[in-house]
Amino acid sequence: MSNPLEDMEKPDVYFCIGTNMTECHPVAATRIKRGLANGGRLIVADPRKIQLAEIADLYLPLKVGTDVALLLAMAHVIDRDGLVNEEFVAERTEGIQELRQHLKEFTPSWASAICQVPAEDIEKAAHWYGEAEKAAIYYTLGITEHICGVDNVQSLSNLALLTGHIGKEGTGINPMRGQNNIQGAGDVGALPNNYPGFQPVDDPKNQAKFEAAWGTPVSLERGITKVTALDQCGDRIRAMIIGGENTVVTDPDRDHCEHALKSLDHLVVIDLFMTETAVLADVVLPASSWGETDGVCTNTERRVQRLRAAVPPPGDAKPDWWIISELGKRLGFSGFDYESAKDVFNELCSLSPIYAGLDWDRIDQGEYQWPVPNKEHTGTPILHIDEFPSGKGKLKIVNLRDPAEVISESYPVWLTTGRRLESYHSRTQTGRSFGIDYLLPQETLEIHPDDVEKWGLTDGKLCRMTSARGSVEIVVEANKRSPRGTVFCSFSFNETPVNILTGSGYDPITQTAELKVCPVRLEIIEER
Repeated sequence: MSNPLEDMEKPDVYFCIGTNMTECHPVAATRIKRGLANGGRLIVADPRKIQLAEIADLYLPLKVGTDVALLLAMAHVIDRDGLVNEEFVAERTEGIQELRQHLKEFTPSWASAICQVPAEDIEKAAHWYGEAEKAAIYYTLGITEHICGVDNVQSLSNLALLTGHIGKEGTGINPMRGQNNIQGAGDVGALPNNYPGFQPVDDPKNQAKFEAAWGTPVSLERGITKVTALDQCGDRIRAMIIGGENTVVTDPDRDHCEHALKSLDHLVVIDLFMTETAVLADVVLPASSWGETDGVCTNTERRVQRLRAAVPPPGDAKPDWWIISELGKRLGFSGFDYESAKDVFNELCSLSPIYAGLDWDRIDQGEYQWPVPNKEHTGTPILHIDEFPSGKGKLKIVNLRDPAEVISESYPVWLTTGRRLESYHSRTQTGRSFGIDYLLPQETLEIHPDDVEKWGLTDGKLCRMTSARGSVEIVVEANKRSPRGTVFCSFSFNETPVNILTGSGYDPITQTAELKVCPVRLEIIEER
C-alpha cells in the first residue's frame, strides 16, 4: 500500500475495484465504513453486488474482464473535462502527451458497450475521483488475477498520476495483500526477479553485492515463476520444496498441477497440517505456527512487526527458518549458519536498502513502515511524497485485451472465483474448526435466480459445471449477487475442486493466472 491503514478513514472519495474487502479484509474494511460515516463517498466497481457495493454511493457493475475499458474511459473523461492536475503532471510525470492522444478514442459510450456500465455512471465516477481533494484507490486480486493484470494496475496508476492523488494523506494506490506476510515474502526476495529489498537480479552491481555477502556465485539470469516450474516438473526439475502453500487446491488447472507434482522424483512439503499437497509428498517437515515462532512479519501497509512465540511448537515441529537453514547446511551450502530468527532478520537489514535503518531490537514495538534507509529515519507511512523511485511517474499506454478464453456456444457462462468471509484460502486451518463448518459447511455456486429458472436448475440441488479442462459437481445457490450470465464460487473446498476448471491463461509479465475469468457450461444432474 502506498498509504497506511489509518488513512483509510481520510479520503473524500474511495474507488474500490476488484476487491471484496468486507469479506477478504473485514478488519481493514471497518476503516472505510468509518470514513463513509464521516462523509466520504464510495465508488465500487465489481461484477458482483458484494456487500461493499451495497453500501456504495456509486456502483459500477462491470462485466468480468473489462476493467481496462472502464479505466480508459475514466481517464478519457478526466482529461477531456479539465480534471488533470496539470502542475503535478508537469513536475512529477512523463508521457502525458502520448497518453492524451491515446485516450481520445476511449469515450464513456465506447466503454459502456464493452463493460456494460451506463456511460453516465462512468462519467460520474471520473468526476468524483478527479474533483476530490483526497481520493484513494483500493484493489485486490480482482484486478491482478487476469491475463491483463499488469494492464489493469497500470491503468489505475494512470488515474492517480493524472489527478495527483498520490503521495498525500488520504490518497494513493493501495493493493490489499491477500495473506498476512505476502508483503514480507516479497521484501525478502521470494520473487524470481529480485533480491531482498526489490533489487533486480539482472543488475551486475547487485550480483557483485550478493556474491560478496553470501560467498557464492549468483547468476544474472532471472529465476522462473511457479507456472514455469510446474511445466518443467519431471523434465528439467526433478525435485521440489513447497513451504506453507496448499498448491493442489489453490493453483489453477488442478489436473496439470497434480500431474506435475507426481512426476517429480522427490517432493518435500513444509506445513502445519497434512494438506492435500502434503499427501503427495515423499517427505513432510512439520512447521511451527505464528504463535509458536519468533520471527518478523511485514504487513500490507509495509509495517515491520515482531512475532513472539507464545507456546513451544508441538512434537517435532520447527520454525521455517530453522528447517530451511538445516536443509541448506546438509546440502553443503555456505551461509546458512543462523542461530535464530534475529540472525536472519539482521542479515536482511544489512543487505536491503529499504530495511537498512532497522534491526531486530529496533522493531520491538512495530512502529516502523519501510523504507527506513538509516538509523535516524522514523519510517515512511506514505510513499512518493516528493519523488518516485524511478524519478518521474510513468504514464502508460494501455489497450483493451480479451480474456484468454471467452464465452462460446460450448461454454456460454462466465465463472469468476474468489474467497468467502467464513473460510480462509484452502481451509487448511479454518476447515479444521467445527464452528466454521457450522457457518459454511460446503461450497455453493451463486447463480442469479433468473438464470436458475432459465437453465432448469434447482436451488439447493447439484449441477455439473464444466470448462475446457474438466468438470465439478456443485450445489446451486440462487441469489442476486452475481449478474445474469455470470456465476461465482470460491476455490476453498477440496471437496469441490473448482480449480480443475481454471487456468486458461496467465499474464505475460507476471505469469499470474486468470482465475477471475473462466467460461463454463452448467448442466442438470438428475436425482440419485
